[in-house]
Amino acid sequence: MTSLNKKWKVLVCDPISEKAINILLEKGLDVKFYNRNKERLDDIISEFDIIIVRSATKVTKSIIDKAVNLKIIARAGAGLDNIDVKYATTKGIRVLNSPISVANAVAELTIGLIFALLRRIPQAYMSMKEKKWRKKECLGYELEGKTLGIIGLGNIGSRVAIKAKGLGLHVIGYKRTKLSYYAKKLGIDAAETLDYVLRKSDIITLHVPLTPDTYHMIDASKIDLMKDGAYLINTSRGGVIDGRALLKALDDGKIAGAALDVWENEPPKYDWEWKLAGHPKVIPTPHIGAMTVEAQNKAGVYIAEKILREIDLIETLKTKRD
Repeated sequence: MTSLNKKWKVLVCDPISEKAINILLEKGLDVKFYNRNKERLDDIISEFDIIIVRSATKVTKSIIDKAVNLKIIARAGAGLDNIDVKYATTKGIRVLNSPISVANAVAELTIGLIFALLRRIPQAYMSMKEKKWRKKECLGYELEGKTLGIIGLGNIGSRVAIKAKGLGLHVIGYKRTKLSYYAKKLGIDAAETLDYVLRKSDIITLHVPLTPDTYHMIDASKIDLMKDGAYLINTSRGGVIDGRALLKALDDGKIAGAALDVWENEPPKYDWEWKLAGHPKVIPTPHIGAMTVEAQNKAGVYIAEKILREIDLIETLKTKRD
C-alpha cells in the first residue's frame, strides 16, 4: 500500500476482531467506535470516510444521505441485505464484503443443526438437565441414506454439499445460474427446479441471499410440495421463509422439525416469531452461523485488507487525475 495522502477516518459500527483493527491502525487510519447506546449514527456519520458493519447496523438511504464524506461501506461478513447497496452505488460509495471468510463456520453450523434435528439432541439434553430419563422419547433418524436438498450452491451451500456427502447423504442441489457446472463440480445431483428439490428431499437447507425474489420463497404453497415429515434448516436469512406458514406446517405435522438460525426480525419482534422460536419441533439459535473465533478473525482481517486495497486504488486514481 502506498503512503496515505490523507487521514482516512473509519467508524467501526459493530464488533470486529482486534487483529483487524490493528491492521487499520498500523496503516495510519483514524479508527473510532460507534456506541449505539450514547449516539445516533445519522448524527455522526458525516465525519467518516469509511464505516465497517456486520449484521446489526442498517445502512439505509437516510443514513447514506447524511454520509457526505463516505467513500466505503465495509461489511465484515457475507450478506448485504442490511445495506442499501444500489443507493450507495449511485452516490459513488463502494460496498465491500467478505463472504468466503464465514462460509465454513455457517456450513458447519448447518451440519450440526441437521444432526441435532434428526437425533433429537436438544430434547435428550434437556431431559437430563431436568433429571428425567426420556430415552424412548429421543428416538431419531440416521443421516446416512437420506436425501438432502440444498437450495443455493454458493460459498456456504457448496461447503454443506461436500460435508454432507462425507456423511453418506444423497445430495441434490438447486441454483438459479450455472447449476450444471456447480453440480458437476461438487459431484451432486442437479435439480432443475426448486419444486423438484422440495418434492424429493428428506431434509432441506437454505443458502440464498435475501432479495425481492427470495423473500418468502418458502411459503405455504412450497411447503405443501415437501414430503410429509420433512425437515427444514435455515442459516441464510429469516425472510426467505414465511414464518407463519412454517408455524402452521409444524402444528399440522407436515414438517417434522425445523432448525432456524435466522429470523425475519432480529431479535424476533412479534408474538408469532417467538411462538415459532418456542415451538417444540424447532431448534432456534440467535444468528450464530458466523460466530466462531476463526470466522470472526478471518472476516475482520479480510475486510481490513480489502479496505486498504480500495483506499490504495482511490488514492492512485486521485493522484493520476491531479
